[in-house]
Amino acid sequence: MAKAAKKKYSTAPTSAKQVAAEKHLSSVFKFNTDLGQHILKNPLVAQGIVDKANIKPSDIVLEVGPGTGNLTVRILEQARKVVAVEMDPRMAAELTKRVHGTSGEKKLEILLGDFMKTDLPYFDICISNTPYQISSPLVFKLINQPNPPRVSILMFQREFALRLLARPGDSLYCRLSANVQMWANVTHIMKVGRNNFRPPPQVESSVVRIEIKTQRPQVDFNEWDGLLRIVFVRKNRTISAGFKSSTILQILEKNYKTYLAMNNQMLDDETVSLTDIVKNKIETVLKETKLSDKRAGKCDQNDFLKLLFAFHQVGIHFS
Repeated sequence: MAKAAKKKYSTAPTSAKQVAAEKHLSSVFKFNTDLGQHILKNPLVAQGIVDKANIKPSDIVLEVGPGTGNLTVRILEQARKVVAVEMDPRMAAELTKRVHGTSGEKKLEILLGDFMKTDLPYFDICISNTPYQISSPLVFKLINQPNPPRVSILMFQREFALRLLARPGDSLYCRLSANVQMWANVTHIMKVGRNNFRPPPQVESSVVRIEIKTQRPQVDFNEWDGLLRIVFVRKNRTISAGFKSSTILQILEKNYKTYLAMNNQMLDDETVSLTDIVKNKIETVLKETKLSDKRAGKCDQNDFLKLLFAFHQVGIHFS
């Protein structure tokens, strides 16, 4: 009995119209890789990214860097509205042409400009083939939204994605890992090879899912980040080493002075310099928390929270 032929899944464009569009763009555009313009060309990967967002018909979706719209047209099929933030006027014009006369035309709003400088409207979901140079700022901007998105499906450079996922003790665990995991749950969705883009980037990519925790920690973001900036300056050195920098001491002295003024307090002993007072407080906190000789690269959220609260108890703040 003859064997049934295996079904083949093509990664080629799905229509003659799309083929024509690709050829047109290749002849008209010189993609600006300095702006992270690496267009996702594989329709199966694009559809997989959109599917992972679990878009509801009532959702407003924010797309960062839509480019020529390979993700956008798929999002428009499922969402109530798409707000696309695009920096390149050429790309915005092509996207406008692409949806003209389709059912998605009235559902698309394009915000032309730098995402990091753009005031964002309300949105339920974020999807992004992220320009690599704004990866970290983009994540923190999403986390700090007054009404953060329910879910974000974001494409990043592979190593950046792995840093988001790294755990204490991992070689890639860093300030970014500890910071993002404080406010959100991060999971890996898929790897995306460089040949899935036009032009191909120098590195491989990964797609991650970021879901902001519904029970947000009762911690000021700037305070938390300020502490992590100090302890992760050299993550493989002891935490106490990070507090010995003269620059760090000057910042903490200034913050302590502000704290005293805001609480109408005076120095307990005016014969002792402010520098020595702050140094003594730091030594006391590190000793009492038993974290002086630990390394940030092996500390978890509970360790950092313990440290932050102990510093607050003695009037030392980080923002």
